Amino acid sequence: MDVLQEIQQFLPCPTPQGWIDAALENRDILLIDHAHCEKKAASTAMNLMFRYVDNIDLLNKMSRLAREELIHFEQVLGLMRERGVIYDHMTPARYAQGLRRHIRNHEPAKLVDTLIIGAIIEARSCERFAAIEPYLEESDPALAKYYHSLLKAEGRHYQDYLKLAQDAAAEDITERVEFFLAAERELIESDDDEFRFHSGVPKQSSC
Repeated sequence: MDVLQEIQQFLPCPTPQGWIDAALENRDILLIDHAHCEKKAASTAMNLMFRYVDNIDLLNKMSRLAREELIHFEQVLGLMRERGVIYDHMTPARYAQGLRRHIRNHEPAKLVDTLIIGAIIEARSCERFAAIEPYLEESDPALAKYYHSLLKAEGRHYQDYLKLAQDAAAEDITERVEFFLAAERELIESDDDEFRFHSGVPKQSSC
């Protein structure tokens, strides 16, 4: 089983067609928010490195992840520059906050929950790149090729986060993972007020 198949089985639901349709209609917003997501992913990894300085495995994996996310950020900025898309402030999706509001406030539970959420976000990113790629192959082959190139890295990030979460826990994390996956499904399948890379199904096709 390749990592994409693993992720598709891990996630509680596929990306709805309504999100894919909105993404195809709002490619500039997709690129801008994607850039923001890559920058936030790098920031999250760095924050974990500063907070958990005694976890050598976490330090090594998050250092690599942060570098890769910043490279992806630069690549998206390059694509935007080529297309005349301006990188600007954008209100965040409710997605990450909707997951993080469930994080427990004591250790090691706080770290475990944070890492599980990281795994789910990376898995969903990978699944969305794969979901939209076939629709772009004819109309926007350059973007389709770029999204395909991200699948391996995003899949590895998902695996790293999930392993770190299990290693940090005092017991099996399956039940906690299922809890967050159920929360993720509700965020992905429900209506959303605006389109973002990690939004639910937007009520309208513009931001």
